[in-house]
Amino acid sequence: MHQSIFIDNFKNTKFLNKYMEKGVKITGIIGITIIIVVILILSFLSPSNTISVNGQSQVEAIPDLVTVNFNIESIADTAVEAKDKNSEIYNNLVEKLEIIGIDDVKTSNFNVYPEYDWEDGNRVEKGYKATHFVTVELPTEESEKISEVIDAGVNAGALISYINFELSEYLQKEKKSEAIIRATEDAKDKAEAMAEGLGKKLGKIISVSDSNFDYNPWPLYSTKENVAVAEAGAIAMDAVQSIHPDEQIVYGSVAVVYKLG
Repeated sequence: MHQSIFIDNFKNTKFLNKYMEKGVKITGIIGITIIIVVILILSFLSPSNTISVNGQSQVEAIPDLVTVNFNIESIADTAVEAKDKNSEIYNNLVEKLEIIGIDDVKTSNFNVYPEYDWEDGNRVEKGYKATHFVTVELPTEESEKISEVIDAGVNAGALISYINFELSEYLQKEKKSEAIIRATEDAKDKAEAMAEGLGKKLGKIISVSDSNFDYNPWPLYSTKENVAVAEAGAIAMDAVQSIHPDEQIVYGSVAVVYKLG
């Protein structure tokens, strides 16, 4: 009886050992498989199997807008008085512009704030200042009206802040698309050349970064500090005589990462 129990236990122990050995083998196989998969994934994503390129482009653009920017400033003892004086100049400017056929005046900023000065180390209130920044836009084919716009501003009491050649929103979108397309083509050309030089084939795109489109207005005139309205008008008038928009360059760039085959 005891011998039979011993034999049964021995058999069970051998079965258990075989089962455990088999389980260890299966676990080992699974572990090795996971390691291989990880290695393959890392190999696929390894920087040695990818190339990063920056595509650049230059696009020509002729400005289709000229903008005249005014700064209306008024100082008074109270905020209401400063605002009213400012409104009077603004309304006068709008009326004079309407006379020459311009009825689109855009406000970019308006503020009323207290003015301070320092006397014997103490801050002393000096009344209130109202500032109103407005912009007049003209198609470049109507740039001969700039002189009339300047006169309207000077006669109304508005200081000319600056005058620029610019791209309209429509033209900006058009040139941005063109610049990005050209930059992307440049990136692909560079990537293909690099892959050929490495003796590999260019694979799929892994990532594309945000593209850049660099554009800034081209200044015709910018007023200096502490210049009177009439003086700024005269200087601006001289600056814009016989000026026509030249072809300008805008820049685009894009970064692309490719897989190498």
